[in-house]
Amino acid sequence: MHTNQAATNSHEQSNVSLKVKLALLWTSLLFIILYLDYFHLYMPGKIAEIQTGKVIVFAITQGFLLIALALVGIPALMIFLSVALPAKANRLVNIIVAALNIPFILFNLAGEAWTHMLFGTVVQVLLLCLIILYAWKWHYVDQEKNEKPL
Repeated sequence: MHTNQAATNSHEQSNVSLKVKLALLWTSLLFIILYLDYFHLYMPGKIAEIQTGKVIVFAITQGFLLIALALVGIPALMIFLSVALPAKANRLVNIIVAALNIPFILFNLAGEAWTHMLFGTVVQVLLLCLIILYAWKWHYVDQEKNEKPL
């Protein structure tokens, strides 16, 4: 019996654009960030703490909420920018934004860190490192404006 090797290989070797891979990594990161924030509410005493107007030692003010939105909004914007930006700018922006996000992700472990928070942080840092790695290894042909997938 002869199997069609070409048909089997075509399913294994799907060529997903590097831009789409980056957008999906940013999407995964955003989901982890949002779920960690949501699960934070299940920790004993956290809702009561929020109702007093504080998170850890920070007062919940308009400025605090603006910064919090910016920290979540940047990965959300990166989903679009990873697909929309031209290759050269895309590569640079992904490397810089992912690298700058790592310290903010690690800062979330300050204070009380439960196991789910540690696991979530490891996943987030891995996703950001993958973004940096994919963008770092991105080879593109500048003159032709064609992007080569990894």
